[in-house]
Amino acid sequence: SDKLVLSMNHARPATREEFFDFYTVAENMAITAGLPMPKLYVIDDPAPNAFATGRDEKHAVVCATTGLLSMMNRTELEGVIAHEMSHIKNRDMLLMTVAVVLAGFVAILAQIFLRMSFWGGGRRDSNNSGALLAVLAIVGIILAPLAAKLIELAISRRREYLADASGALLTRYPQGLASALEKLGNYQAPMKHANLATAHIFISDPFGPKRQGGGSSAWIERLFSTHPPIPDRIRALLGSQA
Repeated sequence: SDKLVLSMNHARPATREEFFDFYTVAENMAITAGLPMPKLYVIDDPAPNAFATGRDEKHAVVCATTGLLSMMNRTELEGVIAHEMSHIKNRDMLLMTVAVVLAGFVAILAQIFLRMSFWGGGRRDSNNSGALLAVLAIVGIILAPLAAKLIELAISRRREYLADASGALLTRYPQGLASALEKLGNYQAPMKHANLATAHIFISDPFGPKRQGGGSSAWIERLFSTHPPIPDRIRALLGSQA
């Protein structure tokens, strides 16, 4: 629910009078994308960030922090809003909702399988196959939800790349979004009300961009990240231009 997401992030409606650039840029990007004008909200937070939510194009919301609106020039703001409009147009809100639900469903199935294994094994304690089944069930209940979560995170990262590319097509100026992403990456402080449940919908990690090192630790960090590394996103944007 868009209302639940907005409430969790302490968002309030944005008026045209108070946030003129935000409002007019969103109007222009909606026309360019062929979308209805979304509702606009702001979060009073110095950390620059933004997200889109809502169940479909007609009930979409674009929300930005006051930190982002004060930090970005108009060209950079156009890049950010085009990115969020692309999430709406690409139906990423629906896709990620399905991914989250399926990840939870896999976890439930794993628990059911574990209980059935224990119930079945209790009648044949001396049966080696029953013990093996119980061990496999325990492994399954641990690995299945983890695998589902990793798939969910991978989908989230790929959709960020797609929204970047689609947003650059809307503005016809990938440097604007690339410059905005650079500013997002340079701001290290987390949002005041960062939440794991909604982290994947923001344009950048609300817990703050991670400075990744090398080796296996960097690979693991990427695997469990909701967003691709910002330098990789910038290279993809500027590379696509070339």
